[in-house]
Amino acid sequence: MSKIKPYKDSDLSKKEQVTKMFDTISGDYDGLNRVISFGIDIKWRKKVVELITAQHPKMVLDIATGTGDLAIAMANTNAEKIIGLDISSGMLEIGKQKIDKKGLSSKIEMVLGDSENMPFEDNTFDAITVAFGVRNFEHLERGLKDILRVLKPGGIFVILETSVPTKTPYKQGYGLYTKNILPLIGRAFSKDRIAYKYLCESASIFPYGEALNNILRKTGFINVEDFPQTFGVATIYKSSK
Repeated sequence: MSKIKPYKDSDLSKKEQVTKMFDTISGDYDGLNRVISFGIDIKWRKKVVELITAQHPKMVLDIATGTGDLAIAMANTNAEKIIGLDISSGMLEIGKQKIDKKGLSSKIEMVLGDSENMPFEDNTFDAITVAFGVRNFEHLERGLKDILRVLKPGGIFVILETSVPTKTPYKQGYGLYTKNILPLIGRAFSKDRIAYKYLCESASIFPYGEALNNILRKTGFINVEDFPQTFGVATIYKSSK
């Protein structure tokens, strides 16, 4: 798998570059996401919450939680504890402010940590989610193995990630939007022009559909299913341990 990085001229590792990138764009991230996705990402997250709610989890982990949108949405699952994990302190700080404003600080905890080496015991969580984060893992399979480690047997793992439409004319429209329009939006709204170029490029080459299903199975996950969203521009992956 290609090890595409945000800053091609930097000697920092992908993990270090991703941390720097998200720290830099943290203030712009929420508003820009709504613009880029036309707000549809909110609908996708609701579907993830529905899948998690059906499992009646007590302990939930949201990896690459960013500013906590999904972690906050999962407060509706009636879980006793929700932990949001991220490597960017800048993103987490904004997430904490949002959680405080909603009065959810006793239920949602934001933790600074590495998704490939998480500070949790084996078999801790009933449900784990990652929304738009797995493509930023430096070592995808290493991260997935650590997710499998901390997930309880019978627990649910749900990924929400960008994908590429395969049918005409959606495939052509997606290519036009991501290559020409999306970078312009990123440059107009963000302090870090390179960041949104990287996010577009990483989305275009990341494995999706059956390719990602097979990686999940190889890692050890079972009952793997995928559910394309909005003509295939995003996909929800559901699996278990």
